[in-house]
Amino acid sequence: MKRVITYGTFDLFHIGHLNILKRAKALGGYLVVAVSTDEFNLIKNKICTYPYRDRAAIVEALEYVDKVIPENNWEQKVDDIKNNDIDIFVMGNDWTDKFDFLKEHCEVVYLPITDGISTTEIKNKLKK
Repeated sequence: MKRVITYGTFDLFHIGHLNILKRAKALGGYLVVAVSTDEFNLIKNKICTYPYRDRAAIVEALEYVDKVIPENNWEQKVDDIKNNDIDIFVMGNDWTDKFDFLKEHCEVVYLPITDGISTTEIKNKLKK
């Protein structure tokens, strides 16, 4: 069984999130999801609707997810791959080429994102 890892904020959980996690799990069989912490989101200038503990609990409850870990910084990915015996790193194709440096540690796969939905779009609609 291959081990897969992916990363995300997972604020305002939606079908696009579910689709990427389902497809990531199908690539291996064991899925680790790193959910960005509130502190890391501040560094990225992201403001979440829900705190880390709630976002992580939602992701952890999904049948496709085997383990949730905190994403504290950009630099932790190599350590996460090593510490979790990861075979495949997965991100949405809106990140294509951004994580190719990880190819020396595992396979890197960019999956198509779901058209027509994003957390930013949802937040913008809610503001109206």
